[in-house]
Amino acid sequence: MVQQRLVITPKRALPAALINWARIFREENLMKSIKTLLAFTPAAALALGLASFGWASMAHADSHSHMADYGTMHVTKSPTCGCCGAWVALAREEGYDIEVTDTADVTSVKLDANIPGNMWACHTAMIDGYVVEGHVPFAALAKLLEERPNVTGIAVPGMPGGSPGMGNDPTARYDVISFGGDANEGDVFYQAGL
Repeated sequence: MVQQRLVITPKRALPAALINWARIFREENLMKSIKTLLAFTPAAALALGLASFGWASMAHADSHSHMADYGTMHVTKSPTCGCCGAWVALAREEGYDIEVTDTADVTSVKLDANIPGNMWACHTAMIDGYVVEGHVPFAALAKLLEERPNVTGIAVPGMPGGSPGMGNDPTARYDVISFGGDANEGDVFYQAGL
């Protein structure tokens, strides 16, 4: 019976070709791993980004989806008023369904809606039985539609800087006034910028 012996040869005793082959094999596998990782990283980042965008869009849509439940908002404005157009665009972004009527005679709309003269602004909106005059912030509009007070409507008199359509500065301070119905003259319905 022949006995086999395992002989361990020191690394330096291995032929140079075998050592080079082992080094190349390790480097090629390492390079393949790195190339695979690099190939999938942009795809993974893109997928993660799209998923995040989708989640954010769904959250935004969910938070504003009830706005359409109040029906179409009818906005009457001058065809040349850019700030009114900006307010309408922001209202659409908030989820409101908008129908716009451009007219040179906005005064008759304000008179027909019984808006006090000291409350007038550049555009008039009507939604779900309420009048919304001027650059009303959408938080105040949502409050009006959710709380359903016995008023004719709400107004932001004039065109205060920072209001929606007039710079969109959430820190801008101005009052939203309720009028008609149970509202007393000058009742503050909502304070913007607080």
